[in-house]
Formats: sequence, structure tokens, C-alpha cells
Amino acid sequence: MGKREQARAEAAFMRGDVGVDGAATEEEQDQAELERGKAREALLRGKAYLGREFLTWLLWRSESGEPVTSFEKAGLTVFFQGRVVLKGVSGDVTELSARGAMAPYSEQVRQALDRGLLVHQARLLLTHGEKAYEVTVDAEFLDIRAAKLPELMSEEDDSRTGERLYLAEQLSAMLHALVEAFIAVRAGKAWSKQVVPAMKEWMRGEQGSRKQTTLQRAANVRKR
Repeated sequence: MGKREQARAEAAFMRGDVGVDGAATEEEQDQAELERGKAREALLRGKAYLGREFLTWLLWRSESGEPVTSFEKAGLTVFFQGRVVLKGVSGDVTELSARGAMAPYSEQVRQALDRGLLVHQARLLLTHGEKAYEVTVDAEFLDIRAAKLPELMSEEDDSRTGERLYLAEQLSAMLHALVEAFIAVRAGKAWSKQVVPAMKEWMRGEQGSRKQTTLQRAANVRKR
């Protein structure tokens, strides 16, 4: 071994890259695992992006106050309320948070969406028949962060527990129905030709405002 090679070997040993036998240490051997970790992160980012597209599409669809989809033969309406978090992957601003009763439908949020941000987290009010559910949804895994179920009707403890579980299952199923409705649209030919252009028009304020309709319907739900 020449002096240069020996110096490199000693430097590698001092850094902890190799052991006394000259073999790679455990950290170096785990390089394959590090690469797999990077691949997993990339996959999760892909899923997060699809989740952000879903929540952004849902925000656009919800502003009319009309049912977004049907669940158990009844319309399922959605209203975004309170805090909304937007995220992007490039640009001067990659994250934005807005608060307020109508913040998700504000001009500032629509402008941010038009600049490339997407909805990452939001508080939703789901109305199905006479029941209203509140849930915070995160785009990372489309999981439920926090939820408020409809008022329980049962009086006995055992019955209340069963009713609470049933309502929680209903909420999960409703969220799934909304995701399925989005996927059906996202995978169709109309997505790029009709849906995306319509959403861009909405972001730029080129459609008629429907905020008052949404606000009134949401207010009516809260009064029940």
C-alpha cells in the first residue's frame, strides 16, 4: 500500500467509515437501507401530493354548497371551516396557513392556490341527512387528525359506546366515499380538459362568487 492509499485508509478509519480490519462499518453497510428510505419518502411525497389535489378539488367542489357525492342514497355536502394549511414544492412561499370562518374560501387562499400551492390540511364539516360531522384531514396519509361526532341519542353507557363506534365508522366511510369520487374524476379524461381549467378559473375569480350560499348553508347546519 502506497503512502497516499495508507493516508486515505487512516482518514477513513478516523471518520469511522471503516473498522480496524479495513471493512466498512455498519453505517456504511446500511447504505442500501438509506436508499430504500429515500424511496419510501419519495413515495409518501407522491401520496401527499395526490392527497393535496384531493383536498384542493374538494374545496373547489364544496363552495357551491351542493352535495359532492352520494353516500347511502343521500347527498353528502362538505364545508371547509376555520384553519386551512396550504403547501407547495417550489416558489418563494412553500407553506401558508389561513384562519377564519371563511378563510378557506377567501381570495387570498384562491390566489395562493393559483400560484401553485395546494391544500394540505383542513377542518371539514360533513353533512349527511340530519347529522353533521366535523373532522380535520391531513393530505399526508388522508388520515383523520381530530373529529367531532353528531350528538349521541342513546342514554345507556353501553348503547352510547356502540353508537359512537357506529358514527366513527360512518365518518370514515364518508371520507372514503369522497376520496373515491375524486379518484373517479382524477382518472377520467375530463380532468385535464374540463376540471383543471374550471378550477383555475375559480382560483382566479373568473367564476361567480358562491360564498354566501355556502356560508348560509353552514350556518343553518350549526343552528340544528
